[in-house]
Amino acid sequence: MKIEFYKYHGTGNDFVIVDNRNGSIRLDEGQVNAICSRRFGVGADGLMLLEKTAGFDFKMIYFNSDGKMSSMCGNGGRCLVQFAQDIGVIKEKAHFIAIDGEHDAELKDGWVHLKMNNTAMPVEKDKGYFLDSGSPHHVLSVARAKGVEVFSEGRRLRNEVYGEEGANINFVEKLNDSSVFVRTYERGVEDETYSCGTGVTASAIIAYQNKWVNAQDVNISTLGGDLKVSFQHKNDGYENVWLKGPAVRVYKGEIEI
Repeated sequence: MKIEFYKYHGTGNDFVIVDNRNGSIRLDEGQVNAICSRRFGVGADGLMLLEKTAGFDFKMIYFNSDGKMSSMCGNGGRCLVQFAQDIGVIKEKAHFIAIDGEHDAELKDGWVHLKMNNTAMPVEKDKGYFLDSGSPHHVLSVARAKGVEVFSEGRRLRNEVYGEEGANINFVEKLNDSSVFVRTYERGVEDETYSCGTGVTASAIIAYQNKWVNAQDVNISTLGGDLKVSFQHKNDGYENVWLKGPAVRVYKGEIEI
């Protein structure tokens, strides 16, 4: 079977996207993993299907590169919104559904702005903080993020602190009162990614909660580029959470599986 696919990235977090509005594509875990393989396939951090569903512009189906269906991917969601505009499914705004529920999005000023779910308050855990921002994230403050052994330390924390289910591990360096630098080890990819949308969302909220920054509109630097996260702090959590950044089409191709 031949599949037409598109390659997109959001600040270096890269994805294979398939238009499955006709419902003809059904991929198993091994096929997704093979497509995402960087040596033997297309190469990507994850794979997404854009599907039809009643009451929404589209449905987002997301798989990590290990082939398993995963929790919400923020950069993936932004890329899928850009893809939906590129193929004429939407214009400047989108209302879609993903594994964690409904999302709104806007395309403006060359960026995709994705509304994330409201979050609870972060909780302290193992010298860091835990927050579910659509995916589970552990966030630690570090003096110099570029000096962290993200692969080894991230894998250790992912397994030792969170067990088999795991969590994503984020290392956050304060740059100034409104900016941080974030590096993330992602479960399911089982490696560092150049950027993680739900990871920078959790990192921005935790940075504000702990007064590492004093703004509710946080500039985020990652290995793959710059993002912004804005939110409003309420007594029992955070709401009106937006993840903002570029989403770039790289190429279109065909693969036989």
